[in-house]
Amino acid sequence: MAADDVTAGEGIDAGLLGSVARADGTRQLTLAGWPVYRYAKDTKAGDTLGEGVGGTWHVLGADGKPAAAAAAADKKAPAQGAELSVAQNPMLGGILADAEGRTLYRFDKDSAWPMKFGCLDACLDTWKPAKPVDKSKVSGIAAELVGSVKRPDGSEQLTIDCWPVYLFTGDKAPGDITGHNKQGLWFAVTDKGKKAKAAH
Repeated sequence: MAADDVTAGEGIDAGLLGSVARADGTRQLTLAGWPVYRYAKDTKAGDTLGEGVGGTWHVLGADGKPAAAAAAADKKAPAQGAELSVAQNPMLGGILADAEGRTLYRFDKDSAWPMKFGCLDACLDTWKPAKPVDKSKVSGIAAELVGSVKRPDGSEQLTIDCWPVYLFTGDKAPGDITGHNKQGLWFAVTDKGKKAKAAH
């Protein structure tokens, strides 16, 4: 996006605006040091068709950071007092999170009916069975989808739509989905109790 005659609109700190010289000699607008681009398929004001394209293009917020990431950060916090709630993920939509905002996953080698466990022994070092929750403290998902099952070691595990669900030790912050599509077998769980689509 050309830097010529650009002024800071409402809510944007003029001090964050700048420019950089491109190889062809034109000046490109920067916001907080990031080069700014327009997406050719956005045809009218307010269009955001470029958001998430290729997993690398994002709408910029007024602070120069990806707006979707900021919105996701706002939504990462679990519902107040809820032991199980829905977090909005820019790629996957509504996915289930525990009381601390950690993403819940299901494993394709488990079985819902009859309930069987594919994650045993060393698998449990990486994938931790989620603890059962109080059905009266769930938010954004039908309570009838929430249950529990007894594991082979006698402990109780949370189930969603009869599938045992887990926490991934590789997720470091609320809202992380680093376990999604792991080995093509582990998937975040949607607010409808299904496995989220594989991220492209």
